[in-house]
Amino acid sequence: DDDLADMCVSLRNQGRAKDSAWLSHERLGYNYRLSDINCALGIVQLSRIEQFKAKRRQVAKWYQEILADDDRLIVPTEQDGCDISWFVFVVRLKKDFTLPQRDAILKSMTERKIQVSNYFSPVHLQPFMVERFGYKQGDFPVTESVSESTIALPFYNNLTQDEVAIVCKTLKESLDKNLSSG
Repeated sequence: DDDLADMCVSLRNQGRAKDSAWLSHERLGYNYRLSDINCALGIVQLSRIEQFKAKRRQVAKWYQEILADDDRLIVPTEQDGCDISWFVFVVRLKKDFTLPQRDAILKSMTERKIQVSNYFSPVHLQPFMVERFGYKQGDFPVTESVSESTIALPFYNNLTQDEVAIVCKTLKESLDKNLSSG
């Protein structure tokens, strides 16, 4: 039964449909995607967790150093006493902007081969939440406003300082091009 198979795959993959966007959830699901080989790799990788976190912390620091003085952006920082694993690096547009302007920034960067996205759509607007609980646009305006201001920048352990500089240069050029003030 193909429908049952699709449902099972969706349930183990956080409720995502096989042809839906990465952050779009059709139903309530789970994260049951770890194979035995991935478990073995994970156990070995745990011995290097601090090394991985240090690399990610360094990448975040490079982004912070380059973007901190841009008054159009809210740049995430690590507060004293916190230990962030830096899963993603998401900046937010600070001043007046429109959603089409933010989307134009994403498009401009993507066209220049910089993989960016919004991060992420409000949970209450996920298909499962809309269908199950009847949520709609406007129910959580602060959440929606924050979501509409986000830009997730490329982020992974081995991102180099030069690559971060290129991403930041491209972001600033896209901001200049697509925001009416700045």
